[in-house]
Amino acid sequence: MEQDQRNREEEALADCKRRVARLGLKMKPLVARYAPKGNRLTIFFRAGERVDFRKLVRELSRSLRTRVELRQIGQREQGKMVGSIGMCGYPLCCQTFLKEFAPTSIKMAKQQDLVLNPVKISGICGRLLCCLSYENEQYAAAKENMPRIGEEVSTPYGRNNVVSVNLLKETVSVESDGRVIKELPLEQITREES
Repeated sequence: MEQDQRNREEEALADCKRRVARLGLKMKPLVARYAPKGNRLTIFFRAGERVDFRKLVRELSRSLRTRVELRQIGQREQGKMVGSIGMCGYPLCCQTFLKEFAPTSIKMAKQQDLVLNPVKISGICGRLLCCLSYENEQYAAAKENMPRIGEEVSTPYGRNNVVSVNLLKETVSVESDGRVIKELPLEQITREES
């Protein structure tokens, strides 16, 4: 019965796509879902602007002999409905466990010292990765304990300037006289109180 319903949904979606093309509507039907009792069909679509789809609904209702509803969805909802594999190699979070979309920002990517390449920090929906918000608080807390780049600190080798920090390893690289001395654990660094 489930396979029969999936087949009916695929046929309805294909029919909708043909009619959208014939009517010249600027919309992209993505997924069709029948209600559990089969008395209503909902077709989810994406569109860049408002679309008058009343004629499409009338035609689909007549041809499919059921009540048809069209719903426009956003980019994130499209990823959730269509589904895929994320760049981490796992099914999309929004498809498996994520119920609500937390706001994400470029500031979070900067906080986590990620490369600000849109291709690397965007999901398949084209929006910033939802997972940027998962560890943001931990990164913020870890950064509070780390010295800033360029800050002068005391080390076993004397007073040196910080050239890089590794939050995950909790290490600091310092330089003296223009050359990097070495990567030191945070415990060997003493910061000046300000």
